[in-house]
Amino acid sequence: MSSNKMATPVAKPILLLVDDDPTFCDVLKQALEKRGFEVHAATDIDSGAALAEEVDPEYAVIDLRIGHESGLVLVRKLHELDANTRIVVLTGFASIATAVEAIKLGAVHYLTKPADTDEIVAALHKDEGDASVEIKEKPLSIRRLEWEHLQKILIEHAGNISAAARALGMHRRTLQRKLEKRPAKE
Repeated sequence: MSSNKMATPVAKPILLLVDDDPTFCDVLKQALEKRGFEVHAATDIDSGAALAEEVDPEYAVIDLRIGHESGLVLVRKLHELDANTRIVVLTGFASIATAVEAIKLGAVHYLTKPADTDEIVAALHKDEGDASVEIKEKPLSIRRLEWEHLQKILIEHAGNISAAARALGMHRRTLQRKLEKRPAKE
């Protein structure tokens, strides 16, 4: 005797992916879909915010720098929409200041690029900190300290480059050039 019952499809967890690099976004979207997520992707903050309201994601992977805007704005918006959304901030422009702010705004993790898909998925599910994380013996370089300081001042001025430049006593274009460079490694 055969059964005519259809198997009920299992709903995939919904993930919002926002990164301004369309190629990276497409590759990561495909990789996350292979790992069982229903991925909705956007390449700018406004589209990402609209998608978030439409699909109500359980998970989100947000780039820190989306064009010339801060992905932290989107982290705050996602957290306001649903405090249970598990958000990972992904960035090629890591700084202590932005990592702290990302967590304070509701992200569960902060990863630097390049990060592979398995690292991202693990970060989405990580609930506790790691007390065994390595503490470096060598202090940060002067270039890295400058980068960290610029990020801190920029955050204090809500991402407003003109206001941050005034506070730093430098020309706005000089600050923009410094911010466009990748941070020094250490």
